[in-house]
Amino acid sequence: MREIEVVIDTEEIAEYFFKALTKRGYIPSEAELENLADITFDYLLEKCIIDEEVDCDEFE
Repeated sequence: MREIEVVIDTEEIAEYFFKALTKRGYIPSEAELENLADITFDYLLEKCIIDEEVDCDEFE
């Protein structure tokens, strides 16, 4: 199987959830969106769909 590089950003996930939920009539808070994005990211890690890569520049 070929490996591809995919960048997943929790802010992007939160934006996706906001759009999808508001289409369905829900108005989530910013904290709820952040929690959903974090849970989704953790799920993708747990299922080995993605690998977490730490950006070393953030710690300098």
